Amino acid sequence: MKYFTCILVFFFTSFVISQEKFSKEISLVTDNDLYVSSIRDRYYTSGIFINYRYLSQKKKKHLEKRIFEWQLGHEMFTPYVSTVPNIFFHDRPFAGYLYGGFNIKRIYKNQQIFNTSLRLGFIGPNAFGKELQEFIHNIYGFKNAIGWEYQIKNALALNLGAQFLKRVVKTEKDNFDISWVNQVNIGTVYTNVSSGFYSRFGFKPLQSLANSIAFGTNINDENTRFKREIESFIYLKSTVQYALYDATLQGSFLNTSSGVTKEIIPLVFNLEFGILFTANRFNFGYSFLYNTSKSKDLRYDYGHKYGRISINYLLR
Repeated sequence: MKYFTCILVFFFTSFVISQEKFSKEISLVTDNDLYVSSIRDRYYTSGIFINYRYLSQKKKKHLEKRIFEWQLGHEMFTPYVSTVPNIFFHDRPFAGYLYGGFNIKRIYKNQQIFNTSLRLGFIGPNAFGKELQEFIHNIYGFKNAIGWEYQIKNALALNLGAQFLKRVVKTEKDNFDISWVNQVNIGTVYTNVSSGFYSRFGFKPLQSLANSIAFGTNINDENTRFKREIESFIYLKSTVQYALYDATLQGSFLNTSSGVTKEIIPLVFNLEFGILFTANRFNFGYSFLYNTSKSKDLRYDYGHKYGRISINYLLR
């Protein structure tokens, strides 16, 4: 009887919370190749992103919502292993990228989203890639990395980005949809353009683009027509990217003294498959990501795999 009562309390609490409105959200997202293999530790080996998003108080007639977001991010890259003392065996450079960012997300009433972003930070030793990898390796009991003295040299990191999403397919029962996704980045770290599709397969009826954890649009206040809803779905995202510049591989054009640099492969295919779901004020996610090789002369030239874990928490 007590067990049955606990179940009722849980579902009642979930229902009540789903009717409440939360106008702010904090999140932690981590990328790591250790999430898909305990022995793989190479190329894009770690990403850590802390986000805080909130609704704009100014309303516009053509928008459902406007969301502001602050982000602190760190990305880390290594050769085929993290212990390469001989510079001649570095099949890609060691590199760290640390930045702070600000995004504005505009959610339109016609199921479209336009997002703009600004990132400012550092690439090179000032990004503390070596120190962070040593910290992570100490946690897992791995050997300390060797070769960071040859990493991409210090340079200012300034990047601008724009993203456009539009839902193009939706089933009558709202259990499946497809959105067209486009991204452009220009700056001293990344310059590229990508396009592809984001598909959701719902265990429950899917929420619209304007109110879903899939797109970071699930926050509301008294002026929005949406409420907190329970979500649970798997998703598949596939994109094709054309890169013009990547300072983590080529070194920054602001500092050309890097000892190890590599030539990029412009055309890259990206695949992401995962699950996202809500639990009271929390949102959780896990995904598997794959990309084809981004540079030439890699020892492992069949692409790169890594995992992503996300934890979000809603605030009033």
